[in-house]
Amino acid sequence: MAQPTPLMPHATATWLVDNTALSFEQIADFCGIHILEVQAMADDLAGSKYTGRDPLHSGELTLAEIERGQADPAYRLKMQKAPVEATRTKGPRYTPVSKRQDKPDGIAWILRNHPEITDAQIGKLIGTTRNTIAAIRDRSHWNIANIQPKDPVTLGLCSQRELDAMVAKAAKKAGTAEAPELAEIAAEDTSDRDKLIAELRAEREEAGKAAAEAAQEAEAAAWLEAKRAGEASGE
Repeated sequence: MAQPTPLMPHATATWLVDNTALSFEQIADFCGIHILEVQAMADDLAGSKYTGRDPLHSGELTLAEIERGQADPAYRLKMQKAPVEATRTKGPRYTPVSKRQDKPDGIAWILRNHPEITDAQIGKLIGTTRNTIAAIRDRSHWNIANIQPKDPVTLGLCSQRELDAMVAKAAKKAGTAEAPELAEIAAEDTSDRDKLIAELRAEREEAGKAAAEAAQEAEAAAWLEAKRAGEASGE
């Protein structure tokens, strides 16, 4: 089983290159990166510059382990303390960087089409702040001239189910006319479901009757055939 890699592989590799005499292969193996990346760091040719991260401080390596590796180029460094996985804490919805520029358009669409949704709900749905929502509402946003209301579902900022649930919750809380409409839609869905169940039940009963009749006809045909055979043998 492969051992875990450092929490920040490239930053750790940078520190090991600058502060130890370990071979590039040893560093690459321990950090889980390609040896050419380590070579580029050593030659200061890497496309990205990393601030070194001391693996001794984090407990991922010990000085004795580094000295053992420096003494034997064939030695593979062993992780002394596996890094603790970083977990996301509670907070606003995460939006990929590529879609963050679309947030103002999605907020403007909600403000225009669903004024019953509160700022807190918009912030939770889109992953934004109340200040941004207020700036778009009062048209003081720095980019207001370029903001075009667009459906947040189409923009990929939320799912249709999430938006519908938020609208229904806001309508119910606000006591608007949308709540009865949603209830009516739900009632229609229930009615359609009941009709479908009734139709399926009727079809199943008809199929059962047809099967029973077919069995009776087959039994009668077999009896008649046996009778004819008996009469033929008697003659």
